[in-house]
Amino acid sequence: MTSQDSSRPAKDGAGGQIVRGEDRYAAILKEYFGYDSFRGIQRDIIESIGAGRDTLGLMPTGGGKSITFQVPALSQDGLCLVISPLIALMKDQVEHLRHQGIKATAVYSGMTHDEVIVALENCIFGNFKFLYISPERLSSELFQAKLRHMKVSFITVDEAHCISQWGYDFRPSYTRIAQIRALLPEVPVLALTATATPAVVEDIQQQLAFREPNVKRMSFERKNLAYSVLRVTSTKEQAVEELLKRVPGTAIIYTRSRSATRELADYLMRQGITATFYHAALTNSEKNERAKAWQSDQIRVMVATNAFGMGIDKADVRLIVHTDVPDSPEAYYQEAGRAGRDGQKAHAVLLYDSHSEATIRRRVEDTFPPEDYVRKVYEDMCYFLQMAMGDGYGVTREFHLEEFCRTFRHFPVRAYNALQLLSRAGYIEWADAEENRSRVMMTCHREELYAMHLSSHADHLLQHLLRTCTGIFSEYVYIEEDEIARTLNMKPEEVSEQLVLLSRRHILQFIPRKFIPYITFTQRRVECEEIVLPPSIYADRKREMNQRIQTMVTYLTTADCRSRHLLNYFGEKTVRACGMCDNCLERSVLPVFDKATVRERIRKFMEREHPSSILDIRFEDIPSEVVGTVLHEMLLDEEVHFHNR
Repeated sequence: MTSQDSSRPAKDGAGGQIVRGEDRYAAILKEYFGYDSFRGIQRDIIESIGAGRDTLGLMPTGGGKSITFQVPALSQDGLCLVISPLIALMKDQVEHLRHQGIKATAVYSGMTHDEVIVALENCIFGNFKFLYISPERLSSELFQAKLRHMKVSFITVDEAHCISQWGYDFRPSYTRIAQIRALLPEVPVLALTATATPAVVEDIQQQLAFREPNVKRMSFERKNLAYSVLRVTSTKEQAVEELLKRVPGTAIIYTRSRSATRELADYLMRQGITATFYHAALTNSEKNERAKAWQSDQIRVMVATNAFGMGIDKADVRLIVHTDVPDSPEAYYQEAGRAGRDGQKAHAVLLYDSHSEATIRRRVEDTFPPEDYVRKVYEDMCYFLQMAMGDGYGVTREFHLEEFCRTFRHFPVRAYNALQLLSRAGYIEWADAEENRSRVMMTCHREELYAMHLSSHADHLLQHLLRTCTGIFSEYVYIEEDEIARTLNMKPEEVSEQLVLLSRRHILQFIPRKFIPYITFTQRRVECEEIVLPPSIYADRKREMNQRIQTMVTYLTTADCRSRHLLNYFGEKTVRACGMCDNCLERSVLPVFDKATVRERIRKFMEREHPSSILDIRFEDIPSEVVGTVLHEMLLDEEVHFHNR
């Protein structure tokens, strides 16, 4: 990174002197990010949005999406509004920008009312360059009122495929972006995604009301990534262990269940392989600690659900293994693409067994249960929440899914997906469980605290809360017991215990963390026969999921190049085979060794053993057909010669 100099333009990143002229983008790239040149289609996207054109950028994982909006934002007056569903990624990017001397802030679930107001006011008066916001916040009256007073240069929509109902990861909250475009009709929008089929590309532009079609497309081909499918004949744990022994370096192992992450990580540790696990139910501090340990190479293997990986910036991942077949090529491509972002050789391996096809096909029926079943879940939910017919509009209630399923004898997965369908159809809304973190508020005056006799732990805890929690005397503020414990050198349970004791003494009010979601009725309760699931919510999306599942089944069994198979799905018609996947190497097992590696092994073998014929060259871990193919090429290239003894 180049050192910053006060004579350089746009020094404070907050509306000061702006770099002008033909090379302003290159100057900003060098000044703030330390790079000498752009990669791929970065400049094409930057120049398009910089010229005020609505732009859709299609870039593979690791393609450098953040540069495409951060550089043009720094070259213009005003604020770049960045819409992202990933709170952890928002926080990381804000922290990174601030480290570079660029004013940036974020608004997301879990912030207090005062914190939100301060952040938004800073964007109006503080010459901030970036405001990151979650899509759920877009429709709030407070945000829209403040937005009218902000000078916005352009809007960036990250993970733009989430706005399309034809996408694999549709999120209803993304449809609220249309409200912002209506409020800022002259402001251009930059949509970014790493996974989109041709239908989704068209739908994104339509949903975001592009003034004209404008797509900047980078090839999704990953020339350094070798895809493989491995049929498991023993156990998946043993298969993963063997892969880790044969492919050195950092790895991510993806599983579908939280319990499987722990079990597999424990198994690997018993085999002498450093590993940890990661899933959505961990506390924020646990997630942060494990991610940092893995990123800093203290731990080699991360075993995780798909909750891990988005926004994780580790370039040297050498191996990605999926122990279960993903639901879609989009999900698989994105997760597998986290390997080899440094451009060096990496492997993406998908494990399957005799039950895999039946298992993934069953997911369609679990995700889209019969419509009559959805109506039955709606009726049972209303009884469970004691909601009378015609009542409920705007009412919010805690909803214990496990208790609900026990009471009405529903399978949790199907019941959950039925409730998701009801949410998408507009009958209810789910609240994110992250919003139910621990909260505290002081109930005594500051002066009264000095007269109280407290233990040392309680006193240190109170001092910490008073120093770090703005507004704690006037409203509830969110806290993280794990982070407090780490700061004060206490155990999390000790922090919770002290908070309970302080609450009993009426010094503060403590509301412990809960993982109970909330349901809000967005309509009055109706007869279950009146529940309608539009085709765009149910039939069309079910058909789309069936097609994605079939694509994954074909991926498992195809004899074609794996990379070409994925590229064709994304509308990238290529006739060139990758030359690295298991099918291209004509092997039925993992192609751990690429041709360059096999060549080197052969050269060293010949130097050591001086074989007299091809038949003398054998390796236990490389199939004979691979050795034969590479040897034939080496003979043609006159790299090797055999002399009869």
